[in-house]
Amino acid sequence: VQLVESGGGLVQAGGSLRLSCAASGITFSINSMAWYRQAPGMQRELVAAIRNGGGSTNYADFVKGRFTISRDNAKNTIYLQMNSLKPEDTAVYYCNVVGRTMLRQFEYWGQGTLVTVSE
Repeated sequence: VQLVESGGGLVQAGGSLRLSCAASGITFSINSMAWYRQAPGMQRELVAAIRNGGGSTNYADFVKGRFTISRDNAKNTIYLQMNSLKPEDTAVYYCNVVGRTMLRQFEYWGQGTLVTVSE
């Protein structure tokens, strides 16, 4: 399984970025895909998640109203539209997928993409 993130970069406060995560080699049923982030010296934290069945979403309080997670099931790709970015959004953003077969559960992470928000 490979998760490839893209779209990170440097942006000024108040700007926007759109992250993408393309999953390949999936041989199990996907339960959910999500974006996490980790700032220097901080623990990794959930940003947003989207379930495969029904497409329900959930967001961390600190991004509600600013970030939107979406998916393209045909491409096994999720997106994170980030608007009104703040310097405190600076972090490495990681894609995550959780799924299962009849026998076991799977979880994979991407390599991360750096988002830097300047003042």
